Amino acid sequence: MDFTVKKYTELLDWLISKEYCFQTFDEFLKKPVSRSIILRHDVDLMPKNSLVFARIQHRKGVKGVYYFRAVKESWDENIIKEIHELGHEIGYHYENLTTCKGSFEKGIKDFEYHLSELRKLAPVSTICMHGSPMSKFDSKDLWNNFDYKDFNIVGEPYFDVDFNKTYYITDTGRKWDGGNVSVRDKVNTNLKLTFSKTNEIINAAKKNLLPNNIMFTFHPQRWNDNLYFWFRELILQNLKNVIKRLLYVKNKRIS
Repeated sequence: MDFTVKKYTELLDWLISKEYCFQTFDEFLKKPVSRSIILRHDVDLMPKNSLVFARIQHRKGVKGVYYFRAVKESWDENIIKEIHELGHEIGYHYENLTTCKGSFEKGIKDFEYHLSELRKLAPVSTICMHGSPMSKFDSKDLWNNFDYKDFNIVGEPYFDVDFNKTYYITDTGRKWDGGNVSVRDKVNTNLKLTFSKTNEIINAAKKNLLPNNIMFTFHPQRWNDNLYFWFRELILQNLKNVIKRLLYVKNKRIS
């Protein structure tokens, strides 16, 4: 079975065995190394799953970055603080144009407020857009009018990474090749490696076929050993994928 914590642990063990340097996003921006992996986690739902990932990584001596949304489904202050204490980076998973219905004035105030609240729990130096696929608003557009660096933010993945040099792979849609069901989790890249299942990534690692620099994006709510939660996520995500695919086709026609 794919998308289990057991399978995730197997993937992590193989990546570790290949002697990559595991950097937080902040570290990567400030002092990148020639062979590195960024473990990015978008904590959209079920923050306890993210804590499971954070504890596994801590036991194995690696670290990542965890982006929390400012909604009750994600924002668990005790979990945020524990993940920070385990040595991981905490970031803000902003969606302010969506929550403020396209208002730039309200959106930047909302951004500043929740960033300040998150910084009461842990240092925050990077941010990452939440796609909000059902919304007509793209929160990255907030930075057409403002500059996140004015808020002591050093980087945002969709603006500050050259994805022609850093391979990007995401489990969006509960699949590794979910570009056709992703509304906004996309990057421009010439690196055309494609994987469908986690085992394929593991096999590529075994054969030393993975690039030197990689950003993985995980949505930990999708990874479960509990069969009830595993099947529930499978069914719900498949339904979401149908809707997202229709939105993708619609947006493509409009553009």
